[in-house]
Order: sequence, then structure tokens, then C-alpha cells
Amino acid sequence: MKDNHFETEAIRTQTERSQFLEHSTPLYLSSSFVFEDAEDMRASFTEEKERNIYSRFTNPNTSEFIDKVCKMEGAESGYAFATGMSAVFSTFAGLLSSGDHIVSASSVFGSTHALFTKFLPKWNIETSYFNVNDVDKIESLIQPNTKILYAESPTNPAVDIIDLELLGTIAKKHNLLLVIDNCFATPYLQNPIKFGADIVIHSATKLIDGQGRVLGGVAVGRADLIREIYLFSRNTGPALSPFNAWVLSKSLETLAVRVDKHCENALKVAEFLEGHDNVSLVKYPFLKSHPQYDIAKKQMKLGGNIIAFEVKGGVEGGRAFLNKIKLLSLSANLGDTRTIVTHPASTTHSKLSREDRMETGITDGLVRISVGLEHTDDIISDLDQALN
Repeated sequence: MKDNHFETEAIRTQTERSQFLEHSTPLYLSSSFVFEDAEDMRASFTEEKERNIYSRFTNPNTSEFIDKVCKMEGAESGYAFATGMSAVFSTFAGLLSSGDHIVSASSVFGSTHALFTKFLPKWNIETSYFNVNDVDKIESLIQPNTKILYAESPTNPAVDIIDLELLGTIAKKHNLLLVIDNCFATPYLQNPIKFGADIVIHSATKLIDGQGRVLGGVAVGRADLIREIYLFSRNTGPALSPFNAWVLSKSLETLAVRVDKHCENALKVAEFLEGHDNVSLVKYPFLKSHPQYDIAKKQMKLGGNIIAFEVKGGVEGGRAFLNKIKLLSLSANLGDTRTIVTHPASTTHSKLSREDRMETGITDGLVRISVGLEHTDDIISDLDQALN
């Protein structure tokens, strides 16, 4: 039997029906599960049986969510987390030991950068950065103790694209684990495992939820690696709640249709911004002017919903633009049904030094737009009046 299409798997992957024969998966709001007898309890804790014991370990709702993401990404196994950042941290904590080394793109989310520079060094884990526009230098950064090659693509917030096939080739050549944050693309637009990734991470808070309701994260990939991440997480407790897992699993049922519309809207907005007199730079993966346009077309189905652009006038120009926004939201989130405008230098990446921000393409006037599902005429109208 052939595999079902993406949309079908997103809708039809469900937990086994209970005796009530429900059509939609119910909520399993239980912290623990009971055993038939002493032998059942013993066998369950020694993992001779695969079953639910405690919701910090597994729960029917979190298992359904993980199963869907695994099918979407082509992964063997996965684990779901309370937030995207707990997925990032637990992946590194589960796979690394003291003395290990990471090679990472310099363009990463601000909290990930803080993890690499402030917290992992406490355990003698260091990180070397490569510029996304200088990937030829990646191999020169690899050391005998390098274990992980890490990147986001598209990057947050500058929307740069990194050649995942190239990263996969480098990782395989040097026997490294390739870990990719696929949050901006979602499993619908891009599957890093096809290009050699060992682990794929998502902040499910973003487009996977899609409506700004709940927090969540997930890591999927090779079963042996997920096992290590699971053991770390089982003991340290960053598990996704059953309620949030239920919401996110239902959200995945509409991911394809939502992301199609997000991308359609974003391309129209990007084209508008590119022609505006008060905008000096626009970066959107499916604009032909994007420096990595050809790579984006190779590895992504569509361009996503995130646009980065530079308002003329620097900091003051950016501030004036934000203060004139009327319809759109000023928020630090993204991937919502509502269009969100963010100034990364003063919000998501404000803890970075100005030098670090400039290194990753976050100029003082850079604005990030997460294009929502409103009518594009209304989105463009608000942006136009704010820019003028």
C-alpha cells in the first residue's frame, strides 16, 4: 500500500479509539496510568512493555502529536517538549558530553545563542560560528571534539537560507550529527532529513499551532539519538502537557492549507515592500532578489511566511514605522493567523551585543514580519500607511 499524502497523514494519524468509538481523539488529562498487577508494573518500568506509565514520560495525546510530526518529517522517532527552547536545550543536553564542541551558523534565535555562549560553556561545551554567507569556512571550524553541526534555515530573523544538502555532506564526511531547526519552514515546506539531518527541531508554538494559543516543541529524527534525548528529558521534566499536545495535533490537521495561504500572502507582501520607496532591503526566500533564492527553490516547497526588511532612516525610521502600525500586531511571536511586526534588535535579539547582531544581519532598522491570514489588501494597506 502506498504512503498517504501529507494532508491525509496529518488528519488520519490518530490514537487507537477507545470503547466509546470517538471520531476525534479525546483529551487524556491524566498524570499517571494504572497497572493490571505487580508483574505488569515491573515489566512496564523495565520497558519490556511499551505502554503509558506517567505523562512526563509518554501520554496518548503527546504520542499522537509526535507520530504525526515523525510521518511529516520522515523521522524514526521523536519527543515532545513544553516549548521550542526546551526542545533545543534538551537535544543538546541529551546528545553532548563535557568537552564536546558545536559548529553552528551565527544566525540563530537569540535564546539559542544565549544557550551556546552563556550556559553550555558551564559544562565545558563550546561553540564556533560560521557566517551563513561564508559556508566554505565550515570545515575549517571542525575540531577533533566537534560532535554537532547546527543551523536554522530559514534563519531567525534575517531569513537567510542555508544549503541543507551541503551541510548534510559535510556532516557525513566528518562523522558529525546534523541538527536543523526547521521552525520557519514547518514539515510541510521542507524536510531536512532528506538532506542528511539526524535531528529536526520545531518550536510548535509557531506555525504548527498557528493561532497563538499554546507553547510546545518537538524533536524528531534517528531513533537511537531520540532515545538519548528521551532519557535526559524523562529525568529532567521538560515534557509537553497533554492538553497542549491535543491542541497541536489538531492544529496539524490544517497545517497544509494554512501554510499555503500564509505563503501566498507573504509573497504578495514581499513584492509590495520591494517596490516601496521607503524600504531599502527586502529578504524573502521566494523573491528572485534573495541571495539564496536558488537554494530556497531547491529545498523548500514555498517561501514561508516570514519577511525581513530594512526601513530607511535606521533606528528612528524603524521606530516611526512601528509606532504608526494600526491593524497589525506588535508582538514577539510569529506564525499566527494575525500578521505580526517585530523589531528584533530591541526584542527577540536585544540581549545580543550590537556586534553580534550585525554579524547575523540584524541591523538597527531591520523589521521582521510574520505574515498572517488576513486579506492581503488590508495587510499591505497598513504597511503602506506606516511606511509613508
